[in-house]
Amino acid sequence: MENEIGTYKETVEKILEIPKFTSKNSLGHTREFLRRLGDPQESFKVIHVAGSNGKGSVCAFLESALRASGKKTGLFTSPHLMHLEERFALDGQPCSREDFVWAAELAGQAAFAMVEEGLPHPTFFEYVFAVGMLVFAKRNVEYAVLETGLGGRLDATNIVAKPLLTVITSISLEHTEILGDTLAQIAAEKAGILKPGVPVVYDASVPEAEEIIQKKAASLGCKAYPVRPEKIKILLNTGKKIDFSYDSGYYVTKVSIPFGAPYQAQNGAVAWQALECLMELEGIARHGQDSTSRRRLECLMELEGIAREAALRGMAAAVWKGRMQEALPGVYFDGAHNLSGIEKFLEAVKQITGESAVLLFSMVKEKEYVEAARRLLLDGSWDEVVVTTVAGGRGVACQELAEVFRGILKDGPAQTTTASSPKEAAAPKKQGVKVTAIAGAGQAFAYALAARKPGQKLFCAGSLYLVGELEQIAGGMQND
Repeated sequence: MENEIGTYKETVEKILEIPKFTSKNSLGHTREFLRRLGDPQESFKVIHVAGSNGKGSVCAFLESALRASGKKTGLFTSPHLMHLEERFALDGQPCSREDFVWAAELAGQAAFAMVEEGLPHPTFFEYVFAVGMLVFAKRNVEYAVLETGLGGRLDATNIVAKPLLTVITSISLEHTEILGDTLAQIAAEKAGILKPGVPVVYDASVPEAEEIIQKKAASLGCKAYPVRPEKIKILLNTGKKIDFSYDSGYYVTKVSIPFGAPYQAQNGAVAWQALECLMELEGIARHGQDSTSRRRLECLMELEGIAREAALRGMAAAVWKGRMQEALPGVYFDGAHNLSGIEKFLEAVKQITGESAVLLFSMVKEKEYVEAARRLLLDGSWDEVVVTTVAGGRGVACQELAEVFRGILKDGPAQTTTASSPKEAAAPKKQGVKVTAIAGAGQAFAYALAARKPGQKLFCAGSLYLVGELEQIAGGMQND
């Protein structure tokens, strides 16, 4: 057992070292890497998911629904919260360490051979993607849900030549230095996952993004399924679960999801539309292509007693850590990693509590952390803001974050950025908010827990890397 654990640790250490000696490679390089491994990504049906926000939640909904319908599933996501093997889940559970080490060894042999021939070493993401595909192929998954890493068009996952379905979740400004500084440019990068003739389901909340996706779909002959907010009606929100109805044009379906954040209803509707599309594809596979609405409806109705109700049960049982997750009583973790995510995080906070709360916050350097801090102070109600530093060298130093928050409190929210409306420009200063900087996430979390008043909520947000650290700490506290 000790030898197995040692081998696992060595494997993890080797993979985590990869970013130090490689850089971004072309998709042609990724194709060659996977070709040398036998193209494992071609041995199962793929649902390919891209987007700025919500793609992880949508992936979790889809995987859970497919598994509840009796399908053998693989789920590839990033980043991991605690352990690398979380990135490649089999039937809802991280793959075994044995499978992980086996796949990493094969990938390592192929990478070594490429370098020996003068080719670049695979990037970290190329490497873990290959590991996931090898594991899925070995375990004979039927459906694999693949989440893109960054963007879509040039993402390593985009070597999948013929996915069964593509899905694009909500689009917002993110990674502007890489993906472009307009919503249209970012949408174009995400829409790069579309393939000729492959249906696409997409979040139609943002008109600028929808226009780009529609044009791309039309040019490739992809049947497009927009998911519009007005087709979604929230029926119940307890703060822990949401019931909503979604009108797909053929059915009005009541869907339950085990999350209380209001934005999850839109993610849930995107996932459900994708599932209806998969049901249609199954129906066509059984009965042949028929373009009439009546035949499509018959296909869906025929499957209702088999996949439809099972898929609804799967949606209701989905698990996705770090997305407004109540990790401990009154303590919530949310990986709100960009400005759109921060806005949705604040909406969820208001849904959960009408009282002031304590905030534990951290963010990575490449994100718009100054604007995130402004919005948190403008729209949130906090007694205290505790800031810490994300581990691994990517995090903004906690003292710098503290100065950002204190500067906003001193000068007023409108003084730190260009106000987008007269209401924001006239916003009063927030008085009495204490700002505390603590470098280590563990110490910061312990302090924030102790700083709460009786019954007061603690919200931890700003980075999935922070959430990952806190998940391990909270898990240990639950086991004590």
